[in-house]
Amino acid sequence: MTTDDCFRVGSILKPKGLKGELHLYVNFPDLEKVKFTTIFVDMAGKLVPYFVDSIKYLQKNAAYLILEDVDTIEKASLLAKKNVYLPNKLKPKRDKNEFTLFDLKGFTAVDENEGELGVITDIHEYPQQLIATVTFKNCEVLFPLNEEIIKGIDVVKEIVTVDLPEGLLDIYLD
Repeated sequence: MTTDDCFRVGSILKPKGLKGELHLYVNFPDLEKVKFTTIFVDMAGKLVPYFVDSIKYLQKNAAYLILEDVDTIEKASLLAKKNVYLPNKLKPKRDKNEFTLFDLKGFTAVDENEGELGVITDIHEYPQQLIATVTFKNCEVLFPLNEEIIKGIDVVKEIVTVDLPEGLLDIYLD
């Protein structure tokens, strides 16, 4: 199984306690509504399956996770800072009218000052924000996707208008 066959639900932050319990950062909405018995942990580019003993949701973005055969702090520590995935077949169906910033992948980014930047090739998710990737003048350029940067989205033409901070492109082009 590869990451193309799965969707990311979060990442393991750190062990909790001495018996292998894990603190999970959840960044997939309504994960508690998804029924699963196995998760896949990204270990050096390979997805390794783990059977879920129990999961306890704390608040919106946090859960405690107990996995079978992870029963010591040493075993749990090996999973710290690793991404967690579930198979695509478990992903809840979305309403067609529901649009998220992840749907901007494939859109053309146009800066208000620089003009067309290029097609958004990837969107990276970090705990604080989403980062878009475009290839502009043969350089990979990363920029945040937030309310301050995004000035407009044309879903029909697949164009996102942005106002990048002054000097951001210069960092990549120099």
